[in-house]
Amino acid sequence: MTRRQRRRSELAKAETRQALGFISPALAGLAVFTIVPVVLSIVMSLYNWPAFGERSFAGFGNYVDLFTRHPDFWPALRNSAVFTLLFVPMNLIVALSLALALSPRIRGRGAFRVLFFIPVVTPIVANALVWKMMLQPQGLFNGVSTSVFGVELPNFLADRHWAMIMVVMMSVWQGMGYNMLIFSAALEQLPASVMEAARIDGAQGARMIRSVVIPMLSPAIFFATVMTIITSLQVFAQPQLLTGGGPGNATMPLVQFIYNQGFQFQNLGLAAAAAWVLFVLIILITAMQFKAQKRWVHYEH
Repeated sequence: MTRRQRRRSELAKAETRQALGFISPALAGLAVFTIVPVVLSIVMSLYNWPAFGERSFAGFGNYVDLFTRHPDFWPALRNSAVFTLLFVPMNLIVALSLALALSPRIRGRGAFRVLFFIPVVTPIVANALVWKMMLQPQGLFNGVSTSVFGVELPNFLADRHWAMIMVVMMSVWQGMGYNMLIFSAALEQLPASVMEAARIDGAQGARMIRSVVIPMLSPAIFFATVMTIITSLQVFAQPQLLTGGGPGNATMPLVQFIYNQGFQFQNLGLAAAAAWVLFVLIILITAMQFKAQKRWVHYEH
Protein backbone atom coordinates (compact mmCIF):
# COMPACT_ATOMS: atom_id res chain seq x y z
CA MET A 1 0.00 0.00 0.00
CA THR A 2 1.44 3.37 -1.02
CA ARG A 3 1.69 6.35 1.27
CA ARG A 4 -1.22 8.08 -0.50
CA GLN A 5 -3.42 5.01 -0.12
CA ARG A 6 -2.56 4.74 3.59
CA ARG A 7 -3.37 8.41 4.01
CA ARG A 8 -6.77 7.95 2.34
CA SER A 9 -7.48 4.91 4.50
CA GLU A 10 -6.65 6.83 7.67
CA LEU A 11 -8.86 9.75 6.57
CA ALA A 12 -11.73 7.35 5.80
CA LYS A 13 -11.43 5.75 9.26
CA ALA A 14 -11.32 9.17 10.91
CA GLU A 15 -14.44 10.28 9.03
CA THR A 16 -16.18 7.04 10.05
CA ARG A 17 -15.34 7.64 13.71
CA GLN A 18 -16.57 11.23 13.47
CA ALA A 19 -19.83 10.13 11.80
CA LEU A 20 -20.41 7.49 14.48
CA GLY A 21 -19.77 10.12 17.13
CA PHE A 22 -22.37 12.44 15.62
CA ILE A 23 -25.06 9.79 15.26
CA SER A 24 -24.33 7.94 18.51
CA PRO A 25 -26.87 9.99 20.57
CA ALA A 26 -29.60 9.18 18.06
CA LEU A 27 -28.58 5.51 17.97
CA ALA A 28 -28.58 5.37 21.77
CA GLY A 29 -32.06 6.89 21.88
CA LEU A 30 -33.28 4.47 19.23
CA ALA A 31 -31.89 1.52 21.18
CA VAL A 32 -33.19 2.62 24.58
CA PHE A 33 -36.63 3.88 23.56
CA THR A 34 -37.46 1.66 20.55
CA ILE A 35 -35.38 -1.48 20.09
CA VAL A 36 -35.22 -2.52 23.75
CA PRO A 37 -38.96 -1.97 24.38
CA VAL A 38 -39.85 -3.90 21.21
CA VAL A 39 -37.69 -6.86 22.20
CA LEU A 40 -38.99 -6.71 25.78
CA SER A 41 -42.60 -6.67 24.55
CA ILE A 42 -41.94 -9.87 22.57
CA VAL A 43 -40.51 -11.51 25.68
CA MET A 44 -43.39 -10.25 27.84
CA SER A 45 -45.97 -11.67 25.44
CA LEU A 46 -44.56 -15.16 26.12
CA TYR A 47 -44.84 -14.88 29.91
CA ASN A 48 -47.50 -14.58 32.55
CA TRP A 49 -46.15 -11.18 33.55
CA PRO A 50 -48.04 -9.38 36.33
CA ALA A 51 -46.97 -5.88 37.23
CA PHE A 52 -46.00 -7.18 40.67
CA GLY A 53 -45.30 -10.74 41.67
CA GLU A 54 -43.77 -13.82 40.17
CA ARG A 55 -43.55 -14.33 36.42
CA SER A 56 -43.86 -17.66 34.67
CA PHE A 57 -43.18 -18.78 31.13
CA ALA A 58 -46.43 -19.26 29.19
CA GLY A 59 -45.18 -19.82 25.63
CA PHE A 60 -48.03 -18.96 23.28
CA GLY A 61 -50.54 -19.26 26.10
CA ASN A 62 -51.36 -15.55 26.08
CA TYR A 63 -52.13 -15.68 22.36
CA VAL A 64 -54.31 -18.76 22.86
CA ASP A 65 -56.15 -16.99 25.68
CA LEU A 66 -56.79 -13.99 23.47
CA PHE A 67 -58.33 -15.94 20.61
CA THR A 68 -60.17 -18.63 22.54
CA ARG A 69 -60.92 -17.59 26.12
CA HIS A 70 -60.86 -13.84 26.71
CA PRO A 71 -64.40 -12.42 26.46
CA ASP A 72 -63.35 -8.87 25.51
CA PHE A 73 -60.78 -9.50 22.78
CA TRP A 74 -63.08 -10.28 19.86
CA PRO A 75 -65.52 -7.44 20.66
CA ALA A 76 -62.56 -5.04 20.84
CA LEU A 77 -61.23 -6.31 17.51
CA ARG A 78 -64.69 -5.96 15.99
CA ASN A 79 -65.01 -2.40 17.33
CA SER A 80 -61.65 -1.48 15.77
CA ALA A 81 -62.83 -2.93 12.45
CA VAL A 82 -66.15 -1.07 12.61
CA PHE A 83 -64.43 2.20 13.49
CA THR A 84 -61.98 1.77 10.61
CA LEU A 85 -64.70 0.90 8.09
CA LEU A 86 -66.69 3.98 9.08
CA PHE A 87 -63.91 6.45 9.73
CA VAL A 88 -61.60 5.91 6.75
CA PRO A 89 -64.09 6.51 3.88
CA MET A 90 -65.76 9.40 5.71
CA ASN A 91 -62.42 11.06 6.44
CA LEU A 92 -61.19 10.69 2.86
CA ILE A 93 -64.47 11.84 1.29
CA VAL A 94 -64.79 14.91 3.51
CA ALA A 95 -61.10 15.82 3.11
CA LEU A 96 -61.18 15.43 -0.68
CA SER A 97 -64.44 17.39 -0.94
CA LEU A 98 -62.96 20.25 1.06
CA ALA A 99 -59.78 20.23 -1.01
CA LEU A 100 -61.80 20.37 -4.24
CA ALA A 101 -64.05 23.11 -2.86
CA LEU A 102 -61.08 25.26 -1.84
CA SER A 103 -60.00 25.82 -5.43
CA PRO A 104 -57.71 28.71 -6.43
CA ARG A 105 -60.79 30.72 -7.39
CA ILE A 106 -62.01 30.82 -3.76
CA ARG A 107 -61.01 34.03 -2.01
CA GLY A 108 -59.36 33.51 1.36
CA ARG A 109 -58.77 29.80 0.77
CA GLY A 110 -55.62 29.99 2.91
CA ALA A 111 -57.70 31.14 5.88
CA PHE A 112 -60.19 28.31 5.27
CA ARG A 113 -57.35 25.77 5.18
CA VAL A 114 -56.06 27.06 8.52
CA LEU A 115 -59.59 26.92 9.94
CA PHE A 116 -60.11 23.29 8.91
CA PHE A 117 -56.61 22.32 10.08
CA ILE A 118 -56.99 23.79 13.58
CA PRO A 119 -58.63 20.63 15.04
CA VAL A 120 -55.61 18.58 13.93
CA VAL A 121 -53.19 20.63 16.02
CA THR A 122 -55.58 21.27 18.92
CA PRO A 123 -55.00 18.86 21.85
CA ILE A 124 -57.27 15.89 21.36
CA VAL A 125 -58.22 15.94 25.04
CA ALA A 126 -59.67 19.43 24.68
CA ASN A 127 -61.52 18.48 21.50
CA ALA A 128 -63.00 15.34 23.06
CA LEU A 129 -64.14 17.17 26.20
CA VAL A 130 -65.87 19.86 24.13
CA TRP A 131 -67.64 17.22 22.03
CA LYS A 132 -68.61 15.31 25.16
CA MET A 133 -70.23 18.43 26.65
CA MET A 134 -72.11 19.15 23.42
CA LEU A 135 -73.39 15.56 23.15
CA GLN A 136 -74.71 15.37 26.72
CA PRO A 137 -78.51 15.48 27.21
CA GLN A 138 -78.03 19.02 28.60
CA GLY A 139 -75.57 19.90 25.83
CA LEU A 140 -75.67 22.14 22.78
CA PHE A 141 -77.06 19.65 20.26
CA ASN A 142 -80.02 18.58 22.38
CA GLY A 143 -80.67 22.16 23.49
CA VAL A 144 -80.86 23.46 19.92
CA SER A 145 -82.97 20.51 18.76
CA THR A 146 -85.42 20.88 21.64
CA SER A 147 -85.79 24.67 21.40
CA VAL A 148 -85.91 24.97 17.60
CA PHE A 149 -87.57 21.74 16.44
CA GLY A 150 -89.21 20.51 19.63
CA VAL A 151 -87.42 17.16 19.30
CA GLU A 152 -85.48 15.68 22.18
CA LEU A 153 -82.39 13.81 21.03
CA PRO A 154 -81.23 10.55 22.61
CA ASN A 155 -78.28 10.39 24.95
CA PHE A 156 -75.83 9.63 22.14
CA LEU A 157 -72.87 8.58 24.27
CA ALA A 158 -74.94 6.22 26.44
CA ASP A 159 -76.76 4.54 23.53
CA ARG A 160 -75.09 1.44 22.06
CA HIS A 161 -76.47 2.27 18.62
CA TRP A 162 -75.20 5.86 18.59
CA ALA A 163 -72.00 5.82 20.65
CA MET A 164 -69.68 4.50 17.93
CA ILE A 165 -71.17 6.86 15.35
CA MET A 166 -70.45 9.82 17.63
CA VAL A 167 -66.87 8.64 18.18
CA VAL A 168 -66.43 8.39 14.40
CA MET A 169 -67.93 11.83 13.79
CA MET A 170 -65.67 13.44 16.37
CA SER A 171 -62.65 11.64 14.89
CA VAL A 172 -63.49 12.77 11.34
CA TRP A 173 -63.81 16.35 12.52
CA GLN A 174 -60.50 16.01 14.40
CA GLY A 175 -58.48 14.52 11.54
CA MET A 176 -59.95 15.63 8.21
CA GLY A 177 -57.69 18.69 7.99
CA TYR A 178 -54.53 16.59 7.60
CA ASN A 179 -55.75 14.74 4.51
CA MET A 180 -57.31 17.95 3.20
CA LEU A 181 -53.86 19.55 3.07
CA ILE A 182 -52.40 16.48 1.35
CA PHE A 183 -55.11 16.57 -1.31
CA SER A 184 -54.84 20.35 -1.70
CA ALA A 185 -51.09 20.11 -2.30
CA ALA A 186 -51.63 17.28 -4.80
CA LEU A 187 -54.32 19.28 -6.65
CA GLU A 188 -51.95 22.21 -7.06
CA GLN A 189 -49.41 19.90 -8.72
CA LEU A 190 -51.80 18.61 -11.40
CA PRO A 191 -50.47 19.46 -14.89
CA ALA A 192 -52.36 22.42 -16.30
CA SER A 193 -51.95 21.06 -19.83
CA VAL A 194 -53.79 17.84 -18.96
CA MET A 195 -56.61 19.72 -17.26
CA GLU A 196 -56.96 22.09 -20.23
CA ALA A 197 -56.97 19.20 -22.69
CA ALA A 198 -59.73 17.51 -20.68
CA ARG A 199 -61.81 20.69 -20.76
CA ILE A 200 -61.36 20.99 -24.51
CA ASP A 201 -62.58 17.38 -24.84
CA GLY A 202 -65.73 18.32 -22.95
CA ALA A 203 -64.94 17.07 -19.43
CA GLN A 204 -66.70 19.27 -16.90
CA GLY A 205 -67.91 19.08 -13.31
CA ALA A 206 -68.38 15.59 -11.90
CA ARG A 207 -67.06 13.95 -15.05
CA MET A 208 -63.81 15.93 -14.80
CA ILE A 209 -63.39 14.92 -11.16
CA ARG A 210 -64.23 11.25 -11.76
CA SER A 211 -62.30 10.67 -14.99
CA VAL A 212 -59.35 13.07 -14.72
CA VAL A 213 -58.77 14.52 -11.27
CA ILE A 214 -59.19 11.40 -9.10
CA PRO A 215 -56.98 9.14 -11.31
CA MET A 216 -54.27 11.80 -11.24
CA LEU A 217 -54.68 12.16 -7.46
CA SER A 218 -54.47 8.39 -6.89
CA PRO A 219 -50.89 8.49 -5.43
CA ALA A 220 -52.02 11.05 -2.84
CA ILE A 221 -55.23 9.10 -2.19
CA PHE A 222 -53.19 5.92 -1.73
CA PHE A 223 -50.86 7.59 0.77
CA ALA A 224 -53.78 9.12 2.68
CA THR A 225 -55.62 5.79 2.72
CA VAL A 226 -52.66 3.85 4.09
CA MET A 227 -51.91 6.40 6.81
CA THR A 228 -55.56 6.84 7.77
CA ILE A 229 -56.14 3.08 8.11
CA ILE A 230 -53.04 2.74 10.30
CA THR A 231 -54.21 5.64 12.44
CA SER A 232 -57.76 4.31 12.75
CA LEU A 233 -56.60 0.86 13.84
CA GLN A 234 -54.64 2.53 16.65
CA VAL A 235 -57.50 4.76 17.83
CA PHE A 236 -57.58 5.19 21.59
CA ALA A 237 -58.04 8.73 22.87
CA GLN A 238 -61.43 9.45 21.28
CA PRO A 239 -63.36 6.47 22.70
CA GLN A 240 -61.45 6.62 25.97
CA LEU A 241 -62.37 10.27 26.54
CA LEU A 242 -65.87 10.29 25.05
CA THR A 243 -67.33 7.02 26.27
CA GLY A 244 -64.65 5.18 28.25
CA GLY A 245 -65.24 2.28 25.86
CA GLY A 246 -68.92 2.07 26.76
CA PRO A 247 -71.76 1.67 26.99
CA GLY A 248 -70.67 -1.81 27.98
CA ASN A 249 -67.85 -2.51 25.54
CA ALA A 250 -69.65 -1.03 22.54
CA THR A 251 -66.88 1.44 21.66
CA MET A 252 -63.80 -0.21 23.19
CA PRO A 253 -61.19 -0.62 20.41
CA LEU A 254 -58.22 -2.96 20.51
CA VAL A 255 -55.77 -0.34 21.78
CA GLN A 256 -58.07 0.44 24.70
CA PHE A 257 -58.28 -3.30 25.40
CA ILE A 258 -54.47 -3.37 25.50
CA TYR A 259 -54.43 -0.35 27.82
CA ASN A 260 -56.98 -1.91 30.17
CA GLN A 261 -55.15 -5.22 30.35
CA GLY A 262 -51.77 -3.59 30.96
CA PHE A 263 -52.62 -0.70 33.28
CA GLN A 264 -55.97 -1.55 34.82
CA PHE A 265 -55.71 -5.31 35.30
CA GLN A 266 -51.87 -5.35 35.49
CA ASN A 267 -51.65 -8.26 33.01
CA LEU A 268 -48.66 -7.09 31.02
CA GLY A 269 -48.09 -10.39 29.21
CA LEU A 270 -51.61 -10.47 27.77
CA ALA A 271 -51.39 -6.79 26.86
CA ALA A 272 -48.09 -7.35 25.02
CA ALA A 273 -49.59 -10.30 23.12
CA ALA A 274 -52.58 -8.19 22.05
CA ALA A 275 -50.22 -5.41 20.95
CA TRP A 276 -48.35 -7.83 18.71
CA VAL A 277 -51.61 -9.10 17.26
CA LEU A 278 -52.45 -5.50 16.37
CA PHE A 279 -48.98 -4.98 14.89
CA VAL A 280 -49.30 -8.05 12.65
CA LEU A 281 -52.80 -6.97 11.60
CA ILE A 282 -51.56 -3.51 10.58
CA ILE A 283 -48.61 -5.01 8.67
CA LEU A 284 -50.88 -7.43 6.78
CA ILE A 285 -53.42 -4.75 5.85
CA THR A 286 -50.67 -2.36 4.74
CA ALA A 287 -49.01 -5.09 2.66
CA MET A 288 -52.32 -5.85 0.94
CA GLN A 289 -52.77 -2.17 0.15
CA PHE A 290 -49.31 -1.94 -1.42
CA LYS A 291 -50.05 -5.05 -3.44
CA ALA A 292 -53.38 -3.67 -4.64
CA GLN A 293 -51.98 -0.24 -5.53
CA LYS A 294 -50.73 -1.53 -8.90
CA ARG A 295 -54.34 -1.86 -10.05
CA TRP A 296 -55.61 1.61 -9.21
CA VAL A 297 -52.71 3.98 -8.47
CA HIS A 298 -51.50 5.83 -11.56
CA TYR A 299 -48.05 7.41 -11.38
CA GLU A 300 -46.76 9.89 -13.91
CA HIS A 301 -43.78 8.80 -15.96
